[in-house]
Amino acid sequence: MRRQIARSVLTLAVLLIIGAWNVLSTSLAAADATSGKAYFAGGCFWCMEEVFEKVEGVLSATSGYMGGTVSNPTYEEVSAGRTGHTESVEVVYDPAKVSYQKLLDAFWHNVDPITANAQFCDHGSQYRSAIFFRTDEEKRASDSSKQSIEQSRRFKEPIVTQIVMAQQFYPAEEYHQDFYKKNPIRYKLYKYNCGRAQRLEELWGKP
Repeated sequence: MRRQIARSVLTLAVLLIIGAWNVLSTSLAAADATSGKAYFAGGCFWCMEEVFEKVEGVLSATSGYMGGTVSNPTYEEVSAGRTGHTESVEVVYDPAKVSYQKLLDAFWHNVDPITANAQFCDHGSQYRSAIFFRTDEEKRASDSSKQSIEQSRRFKEPIVTQIVMAQQFYPAEEYHQDFYKKNPIRYKLYKYNCGRAQRLEELWGKP
């Protein structure tokens, strides 16, 4: 009798787990179907997180690494310039609320596109600016946005921001995620001392 009860309880538990998993899978699939992902590099990923998470329609921005040759790179390896990666952000957004073009606009106006292998006070290829496209449509939109800036003759120097195919994205360590929220004083001191806002105003005018 006890064995039958135990078996019944076990069977019920298994069915509940399967049911919960099916509900979760359906929810995740629905979320994937209604959200998009985009990848950008604009120097310090703390700053780019803040930029994109303030764009209406963006669901999240995750700091990480892309564009290198080493699997599962650490911050120490990337910041030393040993892996070929650049500090990047993965932007998850709702296409019904914000377009990829709008994300491109936010990107361009928050980077220095005429300085190679550096952004503001951070120097080295690990801080190069880049747009990582995933589809032909994203590549066309990225190329077109770059051409529009070039045709505007805003800059005398050539635009050196890379437009390259997306590779494996590796999320950065947890302490980097939402750094601007978790460590606001330290973040603001870094951002000010780096001269980011001053240089952006010089390049693009007042926001």
